[in-house]
Amino acid sequence: MRTNQTFSISFFIRKKKKQQELALLYVRITVNGKSLELSLKRTIPVNKWNLAANKMQGSSADAKIINNKIDQTKSLLHKAYDNLQKEDKVITAQILKARYLGTDQQHKSLSELLTYHNIQMGDVLSKGTLKNYFTTARYLDKFLKEHHKTTEVYLKQIDYRFTLDFEGFLRKQPKLHNNGVMKHMERLKKLMRLAEDLEWIDKNPTKRFKLHFDQVDVVYLTRSELSNIQQLELKKPGLRLTRDIFVFACFTGLAYADAKNLNQDHIQLGIDGKKWIYTRRKKTNTAVRIPLLDEAEAVLKKYQDHPKIADSDKLLPIYSNQKTNDYLKAIAKKVKIKKKLSFHTARHTFATSVTLANGVPIETVSKLLGHHKISTTQIYARVIDTKISSDIDRLREKLNPSPNKRESKW
Repeated sequence: MRTNQTFSISFFIRKKKKQQELALLYVRITVNGKSLELSLKRTIPVNKWNLAANKMQGSSADAKIINNKIDQTKSLLHKAYDNLQKEDKVITAQILKARYLGTDQQHKSLSELLTYHNIQMGDVLSKGTLKNYFTTARYLDKFLKEHHKTTEVYLKQIDYRFTLDFEGFLRKQPKLHNNGVMKHMERLKKLMRLAEDLEWIDKNPTKRFKLHFDQVDVVYLTRSELSNIQQLELKKPGLRLTRDIFVFACFTGLAYADAKNLNQDHIQLGIDGKKWIYTRRKKTNTAVRIPLLDEAEAVLKKYQDHPKIADSDKLLPIYSNQKTNDYLKAIAKKVKIKKKLSFHTARHTFATSVTLANGVPIETVSKLLGHHKISTTQIYARVIDTKISSDIDRLREKLNPSPNKRESKW
């Protein structure tokens, strides 16, 4: 903290040129012997000013208003000076005046924060993730219009109540369930944390808000369901292509974006002399190494000359995510699987039926999936635990087969 500074405040009046009986009230700020004057925009009778006391004489209502203004100004100037000292700032009369008036800080708005975030993170976040931030921004805009009758709010105006009110607003929106609400709140928390890191706010008003996500059932295919899809006869080329690439993902665990971006450089020989996929997850930029199992390699060979990828280094001619998921729903219907199939179901299937259910250690599965924490992978282990009873039933049947199944193989 800076020391050896002198600081004083005094009040005085200056007569009006055309009304000599009246005067304007001023405050003089002096720091280290250098002064400046600031009008308080108050008029008082000259004969009522007490020069020695730096106050207006009398106990009239006007005198009380003027003297309260003097006391308030003195208090705010001392507070501004103390804050500048705590911040270890160089203090001059001009800087003190700016702090008192609030002109030394440019207050940032929520829209400025959103713009800064989207520009800075444009090359870092995936298009899908960035799109989600735009959706949150639209909800914030709607919230401001409906609850605050404005389209803009300064960051310093956002408090804990604003946070709770926004959550309440989201819960009233159609088609938004708890986890959707929590995702929007999570983005608001990240935005406000960014504002705090940028020193645009002194305190993060969303810090105390706790996120509560409902546990969602993991949708995956059993080995028999996956086998049925593999063997399904499909006449339409689009369905066949989608089915094959889905099967590829079931045996690699790659997410849609990673499978779509897969190229020849990602296929390398591992320390075992066999082909592996060496890539990075687009979502987290985490390096992953995945063995190229026979089922997956067969799909790559099948489509290596496909016209859609003939003039590129891509390995798989994948449709758009939406079209792919539409085709998967049609395939599920054909094979009479009632589960809600999407491309991400393949990743879940790889984690459960392909790896964990076949004895691959959870630590290995976590590495194959590119998870930062093994706790993320444990959700699949819990899914596998629910299969124990049915697995034991099948084991009993194999150990003690019914008469008509005596010849069945292990």
